[in-house]
Amino acid sequence: MKDIMGMMKKVQEMQSKMAALQDELDTLEVEGAAGGGMVKITMTAKGAVKVVNLDDSLIKLEEKDILEDLIIAALNDARGKADRAAQDKMSSLTAGLPIPPGMKLF
Repeated sequence: MKDIMGMMKKVQEMQSKMAALQDELDTLEVEGAAGGGMVKITMTAKGAVKVVNLDDSLIKLEEKDILEDLIIAALNDARGKADRAAQDKMSSLTAGLPIPPGMKLF
């Protein structure tokens, strides 16, 4: 019974830390880039895009398709970084808890 109470306490502590982590992920920003830095996207670790920065040399009507592809690449780069940042934060939060492999908590 003592082990169950200890485990319940750890779960409650983890829930509190998870709520704080979710708040932190709302403000943690990452930057993705494409085209040698000509397109930059800043987003939160939860995926909210904050800033799109385009190099002035890209604003040419005949290169619209290239620009759109670069924006997609920069968004995907930023999203990948956001996912890794969130996973790193989650790993440090759940260290020491017996969580089955592959179980996702968020």
